[in-house]
Amino acid sequence: MKKRLTLIFQIAAVFVGTIVGAGLASGQEITQFFTTYGYKSFLGIVFCFVIYSFMSTIIIKISVKYNLTSYNELISLVMPQHIGKFTDLVTGFFMISSSAIILAGSGALFHQYFKVSPWVGIGLMVLISIITLLKDTKGLITINSFIVPSLIIVILTVFSLYLFFHENIFNIQHIKSIETYKNPWLISSLLYGGFNILCCTGVLVPLSSEIKETKSLCIGSTLGAAILTLLCFMINLMLLLNIPYIFKYDIPLLYIANPFGKGLQLILLVIIFFEMFSTEVSDIYSVAKTLKFKFNIPYKIAVLLILCFTVPMARIGFKNLITFLYPAFGGLSLIFIICCMRFYKKNI
Repeated sequence: MKKRLTLIFQIAAVFVGTIVGAGLASGQEITQFFTTYGYKSFLGIVFCFVIYSFMSTIIIKISVKYNLTSYNELISLVMPQHIGKFTDLVTGFFMISSSAIILAGSGALFHQYFKVSPWVGIGLMVLISIITLLKDTKGLITINSFIVPSLIIVILTVFSLYLFFHENIFNIQHIKSIETYKNPWLISSLLYGGFNILCCTGVLVPLSSEIKETKSLCIGSTLGAAILTLLCFMINLMLLLNIPYIFKYDIPLLYIANPFGKGLQLILLVIIFFEMFSTEVSDIYSVAKTLKFKFNIPYKIAVLLILCFTVPMARIGFKNLITFLYPAFGGLSLIFIICCMRFYKKNI
């Protein structure tokens, strides 16, 4: 029983760690996909929880039954051949774009906190990523197991402090009166939930292949979705109460933590940076291995080629990259979700 509970919590942690990337950890994703929709944004977050728990269960059951080992195999199985190949190609492109988003985010982080050129943060991220990727990635699991709980603790701390010092504005009437900047919330939630669940296949499929305990996998992924939802609720509420000031910043969570001292801000900055680092290395590693397998490009050369492509992309800017790339990938992800549901209904 104890072993099974440990496994469930490990799966939940992996699920949270997969989705919590640069955009969510910084608050920028929540701002663009939820907060700008006003108080109805909380309905969007709950809707994403439904997508995560429902779709992760479907993906796990398909993967276990057909003994799948990678997201490529899942895409090929559930989608028509030509659409599947296109989705596979776009998923690879998104991982490269995600790498560029993280580089831009690291630059924005250093620029906002230290008032230095964004290239300082970008250069540091590139350097430590190359050092890690050219050696091995064994330390990634250790980093994630430390960073995700630390991020949750810091966000809980910031939320508790905010609640304590601003309890007078934590009421439904005030939240409902906050200006709504976008409509409708449902489309935004579908796009956000869609691209996150497609990204999760890269972890859920191989996990299903290794563990093969369908019930534990489904409970763990649902628990992870619940933790993620709670995290998003807290971040969204704090962001909502800081409209319109948050729109001035690439890293809105740093702005929210500002009144509580430089120490807490610095801890948050370090955690966000290492969350970015973990995702950066994972994305580059996945694409580099794919390039090696498909085109016989040596792994180390592939790593350098990817970085040569992503560094110039980072110049577009953190906020701009999230605004353009995430909805575009989310649209394709919805096709993937429909194909998964159809396949599940016919074959499972």
